[in-house]
Amino acid sequence: MDAQAKRRALPANRRADRQRRARWVEHPPKWLEPAPDTGGERRHVRTIFISDTHLGTRGGKAAFLLDFLQKHDCDRIYLVGDIIDGWALRRNWFWSETQTAVLAELLRMDANGTEVVLVCGNHDEFLRRWIDLPLGGVRIVDEATHVLLDGRRLLVLHGDQFDVTIRHAKWLTHLGDRAYTFALWLNDLLAAARRRLGYPYWSLSAWLKARVKEAVKFIDGFERTVEEHARRRGFQGAVCGHIHKAELRERDGFLYANDGDWVESCTALVEELDGNLSIVEWVQGDGGELTLRSHEAPRRAAVSA
Repeated sequence: MDAQAKRRALPANRRADRQRRARWVEHPPKWLEPAPDTGGERRHVRTIFISDTHLGTRGGKAAFLLDFLQKHDCDRIYLVGDIIDGWALRRNWFWSETQTAVLAELLRMDANGTEVVLVCGNHDEFLRRWIDLPLGGVRIVDEATHVLLDGRRLLVLHGDQFDVTIRHAKWLTHLGDRAYTFALWLNDLLAAARRRLGYPYWSLSAWLKARVKEAVKFIDGFERTVEEHARRRGFQGAVCGHIHKAELRERDGFLYANDGDWVESCTALVEELDGNLSIVEWVQGDGGELTLRSHEAPRRAAVSA
C-alpha cells in the first residue's frame, strides 16, 4: 500500500490529527524556530549517527550535545532512536531551554541542506504516528539503509526490537527505567563532586555496566542478534543504539557499530569525508572546554579499497 492509500485508510479523526500536526511543523511556534548561525569553525563530515539523547530528562547531556552539533556540519545525520524520552515526560514533565536549542539546531541543519533521518526507538515510540508524513525536511522511519562511501550497505535501527524484556514484559522495562534514572541521579552527584575537585567527567553507571556479569552477557547477546538479523537481510553492517555502549568493529566481513548515548558517554559514530569511520567522544578538557576525542583502533574501521 502506497503512502496515499495509507492516508485514505486512516479513520477521519486520525487523519485530521495528522494534518494538524503537519501544519504545526510547517509553521512552528517561535520557541522552535532554528537559531541563527553564529559562525565559527565547524568540522565537516559525511555522516553523523547519534542516539539515546533522552531529551526530556534531567540526566541527558543536552549542553554537550548542543555544543557538538554547533561545531559539526554533515551531509546526513541519523538520529538512531530515543531522541525524546516520552516515557520520562509522561511520568514527570521536564524540559529545558538547552533541550529546545538542540531541536532548533537540528532544524537549522535541515534548513541548511543536511538530510535528517529520525529512526524511532522505544522511548520515542510516540513518533511512529508521523511515519511517512513530511515534517519539514525530517524523515521519520522505523529503520533506514545507509550506503558507505565504499558501497557497503548498513542497516540503521534503534535495536529495541531485539530486547526480550521490551517485547514480552514491558512493565519490567519501565521499572528498570526508573532504577536507571536513579543511577543517573547518583552519577550526576558524583560528577559534580569530581568537577569541584578538578577531575574530568567519569560515568559511574557506565563503569558498573561494564563490570556486572549479567549486563555484559546481555550486551554480547544483543550485538550478536543485531548482526545475525542484518546478515540475513543481506546487509554488510549495522548501526544501532539502545544499550548505551559505543562500539565499532569488523568481524568476518561484517561491520557492527553502536553510536553510544548522550546520557553517560556523549559519543557518536562519524563517517569522515574520505569514508573512514570512528567513534568520537565529546569530552570536557582540562580547561573546562568541550572537545573531540576520537577512538582509534580497535574502535576504528578502515574503508576497503
